[in-house]
Amino acid sequence: MKNEQEVKKHPRIFEPFALILTVVTSVFGAIIGMQIVTTLGVTPNTAIIGALIAMLIARIPLNIFKKYKSVHRQNLVQTAISSATFGAANSLLIPIGIPYLMGKTELILPMLLGAALAMFVDARILYKLFDSKLFPASGTWAPGVATAQSILAGDKGGKRAGLLGIGTTIGIVGSFLHIPMSAFGVAFIGNIWALTMFGIGLMIRQYSVPWFGFDVNQLYIAHGIMIGAGIVALIQVSMLIFGKQKKSAKSSKSEVAATVEAVDDDSLLTRPINEAKKALGIGFVLYLVIALIIAITGGLLTDMSPGMFIGFLFFAAFAAFVHELIVGIAAMHSGWFPAFAVAFITLLIGMMVGFPPVALALLAGFSAATGPAFADMGYDLKTGHILRGNGQDKEFEIAGRKQQYVTAMIAFGVALLTVIVTYKGYFAQHLVPPIDTVYVSTIKAGASGDVAMKLLMWAIPGAIIQFIGGPNRQLGVLFATGLLILTPYACWAVLSGILIRMIWLKAKGKEAETSMSILAAGFIAGDALFSFFNSVFKIGK
Repeated sequence: MKNEQEVKKHPRIFEPFALILTVVTSVFGAIIGMQIVTTLGVTPNTAIIGALIAMLIARIPLNIFKKYKSVHRQNLVQTAISSATFGAANSLLIPIGIPYLMGKTELILPMLLGAALAMFVDARILYKLFDSKLFPASGTWAPGVATAQSILAGDKGGKRAGLLGIGTTIGIVGSFLHIPMSAFGVAFIGNIWALTMFGIGLMIRQYSVPWFGFDVNQLYIAHGIMIGAGIVALIQVSMLIFGKQKKSAKSSKSEVAATVEAVDDDSLLTRPINEAKKALGIGFVLYLVIALIIAITGGLLTDMSPGMFIGFLFFAAFAAFVHELIVGIAAMHSGWFPAFAVAFITLLIGMMVGFPPVALALLAGFSAATGPAFADMGYDLKTGHILRGNGQDKEFEIAGRKQQYVTAMIAFGVALLTVIVTYKGYFAQHLVPPIDTVYVSTIKAGASGDVAMKLLMWAIPGAIIQFIGGPNRQLGVLFATGLLILTPYACWAVLSGILIRMIWLKAKGKEAETSMSILAAGFIAGDALFSFFNSVFKIGK
């Protein structure tokens, strides 16, 4: 079979042409990400675009380009463009837009420095946690599955390519008709329990006003439930880390079936739990150091008492730490991550603690900078995991994952340079991510005791739901994620997709899982392609 010989030695990112291509595609991804997040308020998934670029390059009739027939080189290209897109837009531009809108332009560079450091640490932690008990490679990571299936279809052709083509066509047509096809696709491959709660949350968010006469967002119901679910999720994560390790081996499972339950046997994973513990401990210390850098360069020493200053440092580090874990859990199970909303929750709590406005601005930016890089790297490493044979060759899997990590770090560096060069031009045209307006208006309005009571009241059912579901299903976090996202008709896409999936499996049995996975990849790819080109077209106009 094609490429089987070359997979024994993974391509390296520091090959001259590979490095040049990484830089070029990273600049492209960063610019696209910034342009779209400032005009439409969302960040496009450019991984599929990167895969298509690599496939096209492979068909250029020159020897230097023929190397890109390798699915592993194509994977490095998609990793670069995807990392640069989310890095520039979510991890960098959103944080620095907050002090700009507050009129504190002297805080832009301190915020950019802190956000950049947080972005790199964020990605490093995920790299060290991927394929551990906390974030197993067998997890759903739906956008990563979609990208991998697209690359494999282009490589192998045949029935797989035909099925992917059908799914992509349906995805494009559905997106044109304003059907959220990514949500429909995720329902075909994700954890059914988690996605059902996600769909119910989406439904309540969309229909709470006509059905119940109130907005769950305005009453902070969604935020309170996420706080409660997040606290319990953190306890569950801690129990996974510090609990007794199971030694019994388990029989192998299919890629789709393995997403239903967390991996219990640590010996089957490439990241032992001890490495995960170490990564989390070092990560928290690094976040504490970054919080100190932001606080000092932002001038908070003169705005706070020593006690409040120390409290701010630990609160900011802990909030960033929890934020990335919650965003990562949601991204792994649902394919969507509520980074904006969870950062907003951090901001609300900081306001109730009593931090001054400048500290709140830096806190919101710091929190927003963590999570997106974490989730996106999870998607990219999932793509690589599938392309490398789902971990059958551990040495090759680890080597390939390292090359993806280095590629992502280079892309983040390019994204940082691109933001440094261009952010003044965006701000001069008043192009700022819309979510920053929400953060700033909230800081200026202040938080009342009534908000605190609502958050506390709704945290209780959130905690109960998360506790009942356990760490494998993440019912509370996914329910809250749905409540925090307002995407018209996404609820119907998720719930109908789950129903179709269950009927299909009942009729066809386990052999239907592969076909469903490829179709789901097509739906997600079609949605991503349509959103990307539609966004660019609108910007051009």
